[in-house]
Amino acid sequence: MNVRSQISMVFHLDKCIGCHTCSIACKNIWTDRKGTEYMWWNNVETKPGTGFPTKWEDQEKYRGGWELRDGKLVLKSTSKAKTVTNIFHNPSMPSMDDYYEPWTYKYDELFNAPEGSDQPTARPVSMVTGEYINVESGPNWDDDLGGSRIYAESDPNLKGLSEEQRQQLSAVERLVLFYFPRICNHCLNPSCVASCPSGALYKRGEDGIVLIDQKRCRGWRACVAACPYKKTFYNWSTGKSEKCVLCYPRLETGQAPACFHSCVGRIRYLGVLLYDADRLEEVAKLPDEQLIDGQRSLILDPHDPEVIAAARKNNIHDSVIESAQNSPVYKFVKEWKIALPPHIEYRTLPMLFYVPPMSPVMANRNDDTVSSVSDEFFHDIEQARVPLQFLANLFGAGHQGKLVYALKKQKAVRVYRRAKTVGDIPMKTAEAILREADCTVEEAERIYELTSLCTFEERFVIPPMHREEAIEMMKDPQEHKTAVGFGFMEPPERGL
Repeated sequence: MNVRSQISMVFHLDKCIGCHTCSIACKNIWTDRKGTEYMWWNNVETKPGTGFPTKWEDQEKYRGGWELRDGKLVLKSTSKAKTVTNIFHNPSMPSMDDYYEPWTYKYDELFNAPEGSDQPTARPVSMVTGEYINVESGPNWDDDLGGSRIYAESDPNLKGLSEEQRQQLSAVERLVLFYFPRICNHCLNPSCVASCPSGALYKRGEDGIVLIDQKRCRGWRACVAACPYKKTFYNWSTGKSEKCVLCYPRLETGQAPACFHSCVGRIRYLGVLLYDADRLEEVAKLPDEQLIDGQRSLILDPHDPEVIAAARKNNIHDSVIESAQNSPVYKFVKEWKIALPPHIEYRTLPMLFYVPPMSPVMANRNDDTVSSVSDEFFHDIEQARVPLQFLANLFGAGHQGKLVYALKKQKAVRVYRRAKTVGDIPMKTAEAILREADCTVEEAERIYELTSLCTFEERFVIPPMHREEAIEMMKDPQEHKTAVGFGFMEPPERGL
């Protein structure tokens, strides 16, 4: 058993209000430089929708992630032979049209326009070429357009839905959407790391954060094509690739990442997990329907004496083990099993998990009475406006079992809390629903407390990084007291 620690995240989609505060916080800190104008390390998408870059989930087009070929785990987008043939053109890499051409405005035409009878305007100009452009797309172009026949109907997750279900999603009385915030998943089996010919991408051993060494990066851009979530970007100014760094300088000083700290809906949770690195390849090779259980089996019980002993043997500090024991991510993913990985069929084993959203049920109107009551406890899950198969394609590798389990447990907690606080549902009925959802009263209370009443410290259990040990291996730590993990400080430049 090779025990490692991994910083992991949970996003509770039932609480996301789509305010994009997280995106702006990240943008202002990390990607406000030349060459990064189009980069959104954190973005919030509307589902159903095509996302950013356009249709990033269509791996027949982008060929990101891993696939099983003759029993071997291989990258879809590249290989040793393809590295040479794709050196000047990678057919799987998204183009600027798949993102958007960043623009600004000629404000001097607005402020310095001579007096006249017409209204002066500031025309958009490209931030890449400086030429005038017609703005036709943007980083959040389909925001709130869940019923759009242009964007929503092009969502790759609609695959497998019947024609009737597709039509229902576009019907006025069934229009529905939910928000889907995304950052780099800092995967256990990252395809971006495996694809880099220069070895510039690496996964930090002490916390699993995936980073790009800007000195070693040679701009091959194999990582951009290999990442199935399209969270690695190419800086056209420096000729280097960049990606979400999970605000590791903040984590190293005990602060939550900027997008987590600024989240208005308080949907984000962060903690550390212990996992068995020896079983990574074994789990990544499992059939699609077994991948979620396989990934959960990788995550080890931090209270198990054998796990603790193996962790100490691997030089994992007791303070990190204690953080793992208090991790909210462990509770959501392993204990309660209500948080699921996005598109685990890509086999990167993402360490960002999502609590799937509840959606409104279709109601019936009889005269002046609107009713959605059914004899079944969980009728509103099967009859919800968002088809189960759509959510299963997003969070269950196309299989509904784990998704339905998570939604039933959420519904049961809601009913229990309503019975306890409002009193219009008999407590016996609420307890029966809890039993049917494989949930106890004690567990329902813990889920309610962590989703509704949690403090900042309960949402973000940040382990000590112990970077001083890594520094001591190389130089005097007294020289690096103010570095807080940044390392070299000069900006990257083109060339060797």
